[in-house]
Order: sequence, then structure tokens, then C-alpha cells
Amino acid sequence: MSFQITSTAFSNGASIAKNYTCDGPDVSPSLNWTGAPAGTQSFALIADDPDAPAGTWVHWVLYNLPANATELPEGVKKQEQLPDGTLQGRNDFRKVGYNGPCPPPGKPHRYFFKLYALNAKLTLKAGATKNDVESAMKGHILAQTELMGKYGR
Repeated sequence: MSFQITSTAFSNGASIAKNYTCDGPDVSPSLNWTGAPAGTQSFALIADDPDAPAGTWVHWVLYNLPANATELPEGVKKQEQLPDGTLQGRNDFRKVGYNGPCPPPGKPHRYFFKLYALNAKLTLKAGATKNDVESAMKGHILAQTELMGKYGR
């Protein structure tokens, strides 16, 4: 079985509803995954927008999700550590947790939710950046999957 991420909020390549953006309540979408490889010790998730005017814009960074996790519910709290030990990093809004799509008017942007199955827990404190997480993951990625949604204004 291949490693896959899905959402009940939007399908791959489809539009992201306003509920998950700065034009709505800006809650994180539910995410579900299956097919994590044997040996997975933790997961990391990075959500970003490569179409942002200033370059790739980071919307969400999570890491050290437990190896037995198979989902993130809608509306994950914006706090550094979740009850299950998952840590959240800083996004490019300089905030901890999820901040959804908020593109300038024009062509819709693409938002990638990238999930990594890792063979270790990352030795990072809460509040790490995407770059911190990507550096710490080097040599520990067992598998990767992604889900892409679009949003425009």
C-alpha cells in the first residue's frame, strides 16, 4: 500500500473552501493518511505556497507527530505542543500553528500539504521553522506524500 494523504476538506487539485483561509475562520483542514512505511517513528507536515509573490510562503509546520497517528482533525489548536506530543513550528506569518491561504487578488495559488514519514523523532524544540525541520529530516525520510489545493481571491 502506498503512502497517501487525503482530506475531507478538499480533494487533490481542487479548491480550498473559505473556512480554511484568512477570508473565513482560518481553521486547519482535516488531514488523513494511510500506508506509512514500516519503521516510521514520527511524521512531519509542512504546508506552503510556492506561488507567493515573495517566494514560497510557509503556512504550517508540524513535527514529531506520533508514529501511530493517521490523521489531524480540523481546527488544530495554535499552540506549540499538542496533547499527543506533536510540536508546531513558526510559519511565515511569524505565528505558531496553521494560518491558511491569504493570497493577493489574481490567479489562484497552489497550497501543498507535504507529509513525511520519518525513521526518528526530530530533536527540535517547539517553534522551529520549515528550514529547521527540513535540515533535521535529512537522512530520516522513509516516505513522502502530498496533497495540493488551490485558493484565489
